[in-house]
Amino acid sequence: MLRFCYVFLLSLLAWSGSATVKRRAAHSSSGSRSGRNHMDKKGLSVGKVPPDPEAPAKQQQLKLYEEALTHFQQQKFHRAQQVLERVLEGPSKELGDRAKVHLRICEQRISRLPAPAAKSPEDHYTQGVALMNLGRWDEAREHLDRAHRATPKADHIVYAMAALDCLTGEAESAMKNLKVAIQLRPENRYHARNDEDFKFLQEDPRFTELLYPERDSSAG
Repeated sequence: MLRFCYVFLLSLLAWSGSATVKRRAAHSSSGSRSGRNHMDKKGLSVGKVPPDPEAPAKQQQLKLYEEALTHFQQQKFHRAQQVLERVLEGPSKELGDRAKVHLRICEQRISRLPAPAAKSPEDHYTQGVALMNLGRWDEAREHLDRAHRATPKADHIVYAMAALDCLTGEAESAMKNLKVAIQLRPENRYHARNDEDFKFLQEDPRFTELLYPERDSSAG
């Protein structure tokens, strides 16, 4: 009888211990899941990006920048300058840096714009060259023609006319005017050798013969 009670007591103790371990394991698993859920929720809250309070101002700054570029492409440099200065007031540093670059170009172009009232041949020549630099070919030609009619033997004016002809793809007229400019002043031959405005003619053998006559004489 005592032996039976002793065995029963041992079995009861073993069952009690096993139940305790299971309860602890279940509690631990539940706590782990709870912690993961908490971390997940916390991770979601940390990963959420708050809205940019400067977004409307940046959008307005971008619109002003695009408007300034339109004026710039239309060669309305004064108007572009005014709008670009407003772009600098916006919050975007990137747009501000781009605006500064275009502002410097506008200032350079405005400083090169000639006086509106050209009276002398030199005034027309100056205006013509300035307009050439801006790519306004027709207006440039009008001023250079006026200057040439007043002073037909001014080599620098004829040279500018040759450069304009080359920039506009008129090879025959460019060769004719360049030849006259060299006849009036032989030093123009050396200027034309390094002048980017005559790049269009560099593959023309007549251009090479005109600028490098010593090659023909050495060949002969």
